[in-house]
Amino acid sequence: MKKVLYVPLDDRPANLDDVIVQGKAAGLHIVTPNRKDIQNRLDSEKTVDGTTLLGTSTPQYGKPSNIHDFILEHAAEVEGFIISSDMLAYGGLIGSRELRENGGGDYPNYDQETTRLLDVIRVIKEKYPCKPVYVMDTIMRLATTSFADGLALDAYNESRALMQQPRQTFTAFEDIIQGYNVSPDSTEYGETTYFDKEQYYNTRQHKFKTNLYILDQLARKGYIDFLAVGVDDANTQGVQINEIRYVENRINEWLGGVAGQNPDRAIILPDADGLGHSLLARMANQLIRDGAKTRYAVTYFGPHGNTIVNTYEYMNVHENVARHIDIVGGVLVADSAYPVPETDTDLVKGENVRQDGVAPQAATFDVASELDRMTRHSHKNKSEPNLEIVAITALEEVEAAVERINANSEEGVPTVVIDFVGKGPANVDVAEALLNSPHTGRVLGYSAWNTPGNKIGIAVGMGQSRYAFITKETNASALEEAMSAHGSLLFKRFQKDYYYKAVAIADIRTYSRAHALYTNVATLADQNMLLFNSSEDYEHLQSLLRDLMQTYTTTLAAKPAFAQGNDAVVQLEDGESSYAKYQNAELEYTNPDFIWGRAFEITLNPQVTLVSI
Repeated sequence: MKKVLYVPLDDRPANLDDVIVQGKAAGLHIVTPNRKDIQNRLDSEKTVDGTTLLGTSTPQYGKPSNIHDFILEHAAEVEGFIISSDMLAYGGLIGSRELRENGGGDYPNYDQETTRLLDVIRVIKEKYPCKPVYVMDTIMRLATTSFADGLALDAYNESRALMQQPRQTFTAFEDIIQGYNVSPDSTEYGETTYFDKEQYYNTRQHKFKTNLYILDQLARKGYIDFLAVGVDDANTQGVQINEIRYVENRINEWLGGVAGQNPDRAIILPDADGLGHSLLARMANQLIRDGAKTRYAVTYFGPHGNTIVNTYEYMNVHENVARHIDIVGGVLVADSAYPVPETDTDLVKGENVRQDGVAPQAATFDVASELDRMTRHSHKNKSEPNLEIVAITALEEVEAAVERINANSEEGVPTVVIDFVGKGPANVDVAEALLNSPHTGRVLGYSAWNTPGNKIGIAVGMGQSRYAFITKETNASALEEAMSAHGSLLFKRFQKDYYYKAVAIADIRTYSRAHALYTNVATLADQNMLLFNSSEDYEHLQSLLRDLMQTYTTTLAAKPAFAQGNDAVVQLEDGESSYAKYQNAELEYTNPDFIWGRAFEITLNPQVTLVSI
């Protein structure tokens, strides 16, 4: 089994547990740092006055120096590297947002310790030039982190509202970092109440210097084989836009990009928590299929994705799908919507226009160059796709989507399913329709979790890595072991995205809020239950969670998609599928837990067993 070194964004399941299982489903062993070194937690201490919460403090971030050493210690034994720069430089995603007293020195010597940590990427590439090195970086999000470093929900709301206000356009690096507070009419935005705006801008300056260092000193010089830049918690306007356009221009200038993207070297797009899945898929495709391009089609059941821009993203859904396909090592060769819209919504018409109607300044959309980008990898792009994405964008079209999934299954067409109807969790009716089809148990990827970028990254990542494995692996025991891992991950996606996020979480939130210790946080007690609920109530919430998830595990295992005896694809060889049968699904009672002490995400690791026919 080939080994891949993986430094995650943080220790939340989407970034760690699920990527490890995804690797198993592709026949890869994922080597990760000690969990104590990547552990992130919200504030763990509080000050109170009777039933009033006065403040919180003392979050926990990862240990960058230990991550640096881990990479060096394991470099010789692995075949490839996937490294989160946020974990390596800051101890994780929330650590990268920690407010600072200053923004560091002048670039490139802005922070000796940060650049020392990042330069481990240079060291491993120089020592192991033939091993692929993939890096995921992020553009800092608009908002602060709630209940980390004493910043409450008021700070989150105020910071996001201010930072999504339009900024004056700047193109030079120094102008951008000095102009964070400048409006389009050259006036300064006013003072803030709930967070220190200057410290926020210091943090943003430091982070953007790190973004530049990675592009300039590492990717540009060939020490990074592929760079995925995720824009976390974005908007079509605001303080991020100059940074995004700057990165796009550097990808064009330094990395041979077109329209701010290069599928062979660097992609920037709205996502963060789906990047681990996506880069692992690219790694699987490289190690197993020597980087051969997988041909994708996407069919929208409902409005075409180029008509949809999410509140937390700056790119329309269709372009986001196309860019994720680039990341995983595929190429988009066909797209359509069902029912067919009255006007032409083909990929090459206007998809790069922002929601505000203003064309991006970094790299305007060019039909000829985009067609060249899509076709230069393969002379076969006009032939049938290898894999289809069924993207559900309207509830009323879910039955048509299920019919397509069924038809693909019967015809041996590998399929990935994404629920865009659900705005964060799965849509209940969409999930039920999917689960009532036994063919859903055969899909290679599925997600309904969180933002569109997260959904796409997780689902397409699952699909690509699994496709690489089942089309190349021939060893029977390896195929069966990987099949159970895939079944477990697919089962989990429905268990978490639907049964927890759309159903069970309501009971958790209701109990937590009803038993809040402090009146001024009663409506949001579930955001830090370790602090805002008593220890007895927290134990009750854990038991409630575990009881609920036992019930829903049994319910899910009885659905046609995962029912005992239902088929799943274990191998795809020369267009012919071999199958395994679902045998059973179990969830250890004590496994579900609130990993960050809040309701939003939980540890959930079901074990599904399949046996070959």
